Amino acid sequence: MNILVIGGGGREHALCWKLRQSPRCDRLFAAPGNPGMAREATCVALDPADHAAVLAFCAAEAIGLVVIGPEQPLVDGLADALRGAGVRAFGPSAAAAQLEGSKGFTKALCAANGIPTAAFARFDSGEAARGYVTDQSLPVVIKADGLAAGKGVVIAATRAEADAALDAMPGPVVIEAFLTGPEASLFVLCDGAHVLPLASAQDYKRVGDGDTGPNTGGMGAVSPAPALTPDLQAQAMREIVEPTVAAMAAAGTPFQGVLYAGLMLTPTGPQLIEYNVRFGDPECEVLMARLDADLIELLVATCDGALADMKPQWRGGAAVTVVMAAEGYPGTPRRGTPIGGIVDAEATGAIVFHAGTSRDGDTLVAAGGRVLAVTATGQDVGEARARAYAGVDKVEWPGGFCRRDIGEV
Repeated sequence: MNILVIGGGGREHALCWKLRQSPRCDRLFAAPGNPGMAREATCVALDPADHAAVLAFCAAEAIGLVVIGPEQPLVDGLADALRGAGVRAFGPSAAAAQLEGSKGFTKALCAANGIPTAAFARFDSGEAARGYVTDQSLPVVIKADGLAAGKGVVIAATRAEADAALDAMPGPVVIEAFLTGPEASLFVLCDGAHVLPLASAQDYKRVGDGDTGPNTGGMGAVSPAPALTPDLQAQAMREIVEPTVAAMAAAGTPFQGVLYAGLMLTPTGPQLIEYNVRFGDPECEVLMARLDADLIELLVATCDGALADMKPQWRGGAAVTVVMAAEGYPGTPRRGTPIGGIVDAEATGAIVFHAGTSRDGDTLVAAGGRVLAVTATGQDVGEARARAYAGVDKVEWPGGFCRRDIGEV
């Protein structure tokens, strides 16, 4: 089977790495890809927003499966365009992608279906929200209603912080009550009718050690999530994920793809923080490192409505990924700084997924905020963590930094 992966980050590199291991994988393309993905796939210059160009490429290269990595093409309807042209596409329709594309949509769905989530209110502008915040107990959680690359969330502990957050979010916002408890991410495959739990992960959003500093797209991840016990996972499936999938189907917008439920494990049980409609980044890196199954078979079954008989296997133990980011991230990252030592890092047994790299001649350089995701497995989190940091310490990149406590807190 010829496969096209849409995207060029660490998530897509991990997907390509796993897809390439399948005996069903013939030719593998990535658009646009990155220097790390070029080891597994042929990188092509395709704009995912140009649906006609993507369809033309699929026809010319006899693509049997398109895997859409990032959220923006899903919200923009790329999966709809592909399926409309008879091309198998892994990812939800634009209508179903509203679960991530609009936090207000998801909160309304939760309210209508009794799905546990924080109390909330939605406002069309920050100005309209100010009076509401004045009447709430602090802290409150302020979220941009649309896509924000994992960074459109502010936990405001003071009125001044709330005002600053609302000033920075001129469009629609959702304001939520603050929940407490450990966080976990639960990933499931949905074929429109059937739901197949995959695995869990815990990510680390704050930029600094000890969960300090601003939120980022993710500075590392651990799988499985330590706090999500089998009983809590079953409860989250029963009370959150399955009612969501049923509600989407009943509305005529069945969900087909991977659904990522961000959960807060509160004293009264799991509550939904938010949904993503694609594999997380850097969560995808730890999931792919642990998956002991043919990824192509799972994705095709999801597309073809055949998940009922699938039972993926997972390696025992744990996986840890440590993100190496460019100086200045999550503000203005410093681009163009040279990176070396990748071969030495992987000689430790770690896998170095490229998230934001490019080539300047023969030199690998930083080309984004989150640049590398150094990933390792082990018999437990401690062993996986030690192996991941052994890889990190071999990377030669003075222009980068990482958290040193992934897997500890």
